[in-house]
Amino acid sequence: MNPKFKLVLALVVAIVALDQASKAIVDRTMPLYHSIPVIDSVFSVTYIRNTGAAFGFLARSGEFFRRTFLIAFSIAAIGFIIAMLRRLPSEEKLLTAALAFILSGAVGNLIDRLLYGEVIDFLDLYWSNYHWPAFNVADSFITIGVVVILFRLATSRGEDPFARREGIS
Repeated sequence: MNPKFKLVLALVVAIVALDQASKAIVDRTMPLYHSIPVIDSVFSVTYIRNTGAAFGFLARSGEFFRRTFLIAFSIAAIGFIIAMLRRLPSEEKLLTAALAFILSGAVGNLIDRLLYGEVIDFLDLYWSNYHWPAFNVADSFITIGVVVILFRLATSRGEDPFARREGIS
């Protein structure tokens, strides 16, 4: 197996396992909507289930449409990420890891949608009465991956880091 794909597989397995384990712990040990303060006025573990996408997008849509759309979108996103990984030069280890992070998050949340029809969220950041929407480990890795890619693209000096180079696979 190509070393690039060994790295991707290792990251995806580890991150999805961490994501699913953390969600299982929350699901088995906390009642829905229960909150445990960790850092006063900043961070709590709060068990919620998100029927929509990011920030509750589509949460009020009909269940059949929402579930079908979000599962199909997740599968399409996973396919797109895999296509990007295939064309990414092997020496682009940072971008490989970033895409693996996004892939892991997409897989972790897809597993929830397939098993429960919704995503388990529990990381709750807030300041006073201002709350960031609750999220999970998968969402965290998606965000880290996107930030790394944006940083890499912003510092690429005009070259396309995703373009294949001669003699590189």
